[in-house]
Amino acid sequence: MKERILLFIIILGLTAFIYLFQSYTIWGLAILCLLMSVYAIFSTIAYKIKQRKKLKTPPQRNENYKPFVSIMIPAHNEESVIAQTVRNVLNLDYPNFEIIAIDDRSNDNTASVIKDLERQYPQKVIAFIRPKDAFPGKSAVLNDALKYAKGEAILVFDADATIEPDFLTNLVYELEPKDVGAVQARKIVRNKDINLLTKCQNNEMTMDTYLQVSRDSVKGAVELRGNGELIKRTALEDIGGWNNYTITDDLDMSTRLHIKGWDVRFCVDTAVYEEGIMYLFPLYKQRRRWLEGTIRRYLEYFWDILTSKKMSMRVRIDMIAYISEFIMPAWFIIEIGILLAKIVFRDAPTHILMSSVIMGVIIGFGFVMACRYSLRRYDNVPRTDALIQSIYTSVYLLIIWFPLVLFIGFKILFMKKDMNWGKTAHGLVQHEHAIHRAKEKIKQAKDELKRLLLQK
Repeated sequence: MKERILLFIIILGLTAFIYLFQSYTIWGLAILCLLMSVYAIFSTIAYKIKQRKKLKTPPQRNENYKPFVSIMIPAHNEESVIAQTVRNVLNLDYPNFEIIAIDDRSNDNTASVIKDLERQYPQKVIAFIRPKDAFPGKSAVLNDALKYAKGEAILVFDADATIEPDFLTNLVYELEPKDVGAVQARKIVRNKDINLLTKCQNNEMTMDTYLQVSRDSVKGAVELRGNGELIKRTALEDIGGWNNYTITDDLDMSTRLHIKGWDVRFCVDTAVYEEGIMYLFPLYKQRRRWLEGTIRRYLEYFWDILTSKKMSMRVRIDMIAYISEFIMPAWFIIEIGILLAKIVFRDAPTHILMSSVIMGVIIGFGFVMACRYSLRRYDNVPRTDALIQSIYTSVYLLIIWFPLVLFIGFKILFMKKDMNWGKTAHGLVQHEHAIHRAKEKIKQAKDELKRLLLQK
């Protein structure tokens, strides 16, 4: 109810502002865009300065900092990928770790696969099977497993994660400073070349890398991404563990860590590879959950963000800049709706409507350029290809995110809150390859049959 009331007040206030100052809202949008541009330039300069300092004075690693790490891998109906993921993690070159493979009320053979892994690797793998009546959600899974974890730090992977052997060795050094509560690794879509949708998801992740690096450079509100996040146990205990009543455990935790004054870092040189979604409807389900969790946590912790004495001003400003991304779609829809109503009743000149559209095009152009810059910097994409990819990726993001912002706003205002996760199906890549191989064999058999018939 608190979230609903706050969102209603925000939308009502925004609508009243736009209605009362209709002739001047274009300047409000222009100022907002200018502030966002200034912040983007500031963070880019901060990144350049940070990189230059690293070249002049390379940071010294404390080779003695080797805390024991508990690696948690929650799995719900993941029999097709969980064994491969656990075996991949077992190849880590880090000396002090345990793996807690968690079956979360699965209906397939995930529990059996996890138990087999424990029998094969008794020194490293612990099988944790949750009862069927356990509280649902990833947060509850992790909280339950935390009771059995021995680690001074907790590393969380999704059931489809793939990493390099030096992943933890590189990531753990970022966690050493006393004020650092968590570190997030870069996320990369490993099946990006399957189709256009997976390519766009990887480009989206690359843009997220750019944003996370920028936020890290200014010591802003870096966010955890669920897969490949390393959290200090003392920080976890300080915020009371994961929130069982959120649908985005990582984003919720990020905000609570910042409210408590903990720094969250981003490690761009260490990557976790995950499976991109190959079909549109499952992608919408996943992004709906992400976006709903993002908006709800800001509404839920709104007062704490404003009043926290431990949160730095940089983090607070960075959060406000990030929230503006969600205000923009609402602003445009409200403004255009009011303008169209006035035009229908012959109460407003059409050029005001056109000015809003033009401002939208300018924002879109800036987004394309930011995407191109990200692809050039982090994926080393050639200039022309980067421009083409940034254009269709921007269209993809518009199609995915813009309607979802409106839907989630409507849902929070008028629908009951639920814990519907919209679970992502993993292992589809293997299935696709198997189907492709089967089709190839059928084709080869047909060709061979034709050849034999022609010989006769």
